[in-house]
Order: sequence, then C-alpha cells, then structure tokens
Amino acid sequence: MTRLDTGPEETEAPPRCDGPRALVLEAREVPLGGVRAMSVHRSLPQRALPMVGAWCFLDRFGPQTARMRVEPHPHIGLQTVTWPLVGEVRHRDVLGSDVVVRRGVLNLMTSGAGIAHSEYSVGDDAVPLDALQLWVALPESRRHGGPGFERHEDLPVVTLGGGATATVVVGDFAGASSPATMHTPITGVEIALPAGCRVTLPLHPTWEYALVGVFGAATVMTGSTGDGGGADAAASVDLAPQRLLYLGIERTEIALHATEEATVFLLGGEPFEADIVMWWNFVARSHDEIAAARDAWEAEGRGEASGPPRFGHVTGHGDERIPAPPLPSVRLTPRRRRD
Repeated sequence: MTRLDTGPEETEAPPRCDGPRALVLEAREVPLGGVRAMSVHRSLPQRALPMVGAWCFLDRFGPQTARMRVEPHPHIGLQTVTWPLVGEVRHRDVLGSDVVVRRGVLNLMTSGAGIAHSEYSVGDDAVPLDALQLWVALPESRRHGGPGFERHEDLPVVTLGGGATATVVVGDFAGASSPATMHTPITGVEIALPAGCRVTLPLHPTWEYALVGVFGAATVMTGSTGDGGGADAAASVDLAPQRLLYLGIERTEIALHATEEATVFLLGGEPFEADIVMWWNFVARSHDEIAAARDAWEAEGRGEASGPPRFGHVTGHGDERIPAPPLPSVRLTPRRRRD
C-alpha cells in the first residue's frame, strides 16, 4: 500500500554500492486512514535507499492499539513476509488460506503474476498490534508464475554467544537455513540481545545488508567506510527503534553491543538483478505492467474480466475490496539509489 513519487533525477542509471556504508535512515510515519484507522512507520523504500538486496519494502504497524481491517487487495511481482511482534492477524487469500499468524510464526505469500488477500486483527475490538511487514521483489524467473502461500512455525535459531540468539526468518544466516521458499540469495533474521551483550554477526562479503532497530537500544560498530558516496563514516552508530542502518557490501562481519535488552532485524542479500517500478501494492519493471495489473484488478471488481481472473476472490469475503487508486499523470519510472 505504497505510492512512490518520481522525479527527473531518477531517470539516470543508478550508481551501484561498491563498498561498506554506514547510512542512517529514520522511518517515516505513514497514516493509512480509512476503515483501518492505523498508521505505520516505513523504513523502505526511501529516496536514498530503494532496496537492500531483494528487500524492497518494510513497514512496522505498531506498537499501537487498533482494529485492523485490511480488505481484499492485490499484489504482483513480490513476496510478503509477515513477522508479528505483538498480537494476532488473520490472513485469508484466493488460494483458500485462512490462518492466524502470531509471534514466532512466519506467513510468506508469493504473488507471482497476481494474488489477492486480506488481513484482519482477531476479534471485533481494538487490540494491541505490532508487526513487521516486508516485501521481497521476485526475480524474472519467478515473477510471472503462479501464487503461493506458506506458514512456518519451526524456524531455526542460532546461538550467538552471551545469551544472544538469531531466529532465521527467511534465507540463510550463520550456517542455518529457513524452510521458507525464497527465490534470490537473501537473509532476514531477528536478533535478540540481552543487556550488556556483545556479538559479532557473520556477513557474506558480496551481499548488501541493513540493520533495523525493533526494541531497546544497541550500538553497531561500523568501522571505517572508506571514501564512499557521502555515507556516514562514523566508527559506531546507535540503533534505536524505527531506525535503519544501511551497511553496504564488502563486509565479512559486523559487531553489536546491546546497551540494554534489544531486538534488531538483519536484512541482506545479493544485490537485486534489476531496477523495479513499485506503485501501490505492485512490483514490476515498467509503467505498462503496473497499468495492466491495475486495469485487471478494477475489471474483476466490476465483473468485467475477460478470461480467467488474474487475482481471484478471497476466501470468506463478499464484494468488499480495496479499489485501486488512480495512476499518476506521469509515467512511473524506477526508484533508484542516489549513493
């Protein structure tokens, strides 16, 4: 549920990250409004950082007390990674999935060429809610395929020393692999740090990484970042909630010190194969692909779809759905990093 502005500076070829960085970005508050009556804090995308590997979107919806009612809506070209922190969320989709996701359980939905789903908090009243909602851009080899949904309750946990642990939500980390089906080299890891703990996280030198503050306070020992592109070259960075630290590439490890009990989330992966166009709930490669998906969603809503539906009907719902917003008056172009 995002709309990205475009500008003349985004039409040139993007400079690629060529070394370590220490770029600090604050999440921005985004009111969702409507029947959802919620707001989120958005860490990705940002003008200076559209992606980290294949990770292209990160919202945190909480901590807050709210009655979540996200009616059926479509996606293309991505995977949604739902990682609850507090509360329970009911997920329903066009594949017949009807599950409640809770703390420690991963919901992974793969859109392929098209899927639709809904997300409701459990119960009729406002309840405490807090979760990370992330999107992973699908590569060319998978983005035109069919939809899929997975739920994983048994995720590997790596012991880091000093009482710290790392839950491997997706991908690979420190020799452990999540059972979740991913389509690019990637990692998504929740790291829990006791107060006073110092740990070193192993990194893949050809992947790019970012750390996101979730709870508590931690210090990241970034070291020198060299010349590189206006990035912050401080020796350490305080990582508070709603703050993202982009680490760049060419690092084999990163050290953390928890000044108090803390939770951070590590994002990483091989730099993505292509520039993406992202608008509303769609990830594509061109304006025309976005427009075609929007037209298909609206046509299905009017009962005017020709041939098999691209998105389908969400289990347990009637005619309720979120209509697509109007396309902007200019052509959508890739959002590209300005290093």
